[in-house]
Amino acid sequence: MAGIKEIRTKIKSVQNTRKITKAMEMVAASKMRKAQERMRAGRPYAQKVHDMAAHLMQANPDYSHPYLIERSDLKAVGVVVVSTDKGLCGGLNTNIMRLVLARLREFGEKNISCQFTAFGNKGLGTLTRIGANLVSQEIQLGDAPELDRLVGAVKVQLDDFIAGRIDALYLATNRFVNTMKQEPVFLRLLPLPGALPDPYTAFTAPQGQTKLDTEHDWDYIYEPDAKVVIDELLQRYVEGLVYQAVAENMASEQSARMVAMKAASDNAKKVIGDLQLVYNKTRQAAITKEISEIVGGAAAV
Repeated sequence: MAGIKEIRTKIKSVQNTRKITKAMEMVAASKMRKAQERMRAGRPYAQKVHDMAAHLMQANPDYSHPYLIERSDLKAVGVVVVSTDKGLCGGLNTNIMRLVLARLREFGEKNISCQFTAFGNKGLGTLTRIGANLVSQEIQLGDAPELDRLVGAVKVQLDDFIAGRIDALYLATNRFVNTMKQEPVFLRLLPLPGALPDPYTAFTAPQGQTKLDTEHDWDYIYEPDAKVVIDELLQRYVEGLVYQAVAENMASEQSARMVAMKAASDNAKKVIGDLQLVYNKTRQAAITKEISEIVGGAAAV
């Protein structure tokens, strides 16, 4: 009977766990929809800033912003790592950190030093454990990213790039493909390529829609002048890329958590079924044993 009691306790424990994972699945599904809406809402703004900056640079080929200057010899680079603050989202953080560590080894083989900016507790914890050079960090971003907090952390890297202390800046995040698929990506943020392609729109837009229209002369009236406008637009463009990276990662996080919690709920249901079968067999064996003892005792009398 002690075995039956233990099995019953296990069944109750798994049932309680299943209630928790089911609730977390429903919460993640609700947050996922909001995160996806927030991610998609930011794309038109980023695309418009991208188009205007590209048109202005096309109309002013003589001016070269520091963000556009290629460095011939890479000696130091910066990496912005976007991860989640919480776990229970499958292999989302594991995949992005595996990609970051692989790139870190490649840079090390070429004697290129790396400095990191961490968004999210999980990435920060991994970078701290490996002894990485952390220059800035931002955690507990919540469900909606705030641009001021993001730009404040990245500004350290941007200032180092302009000052020449790093020769390139990279961005590691999870790209949201769909609810079932999130892809870790490692993008070069600076220097910006001359054609200024949008890395996020290029992933999702139909063929041909991401190409810049070059059949017209994009001439604007500038206030105060073209240099100031281009500087400001490129700054907004870089900030938009960072914001979009965090928004994509948050949408990926909620989708991965919903899928992981659904898998956990399904597995708990299967375990409950298996334990229930073992419970019934054990209980039947105990009843059979008691009947045999009664029959044997009656026969002995």
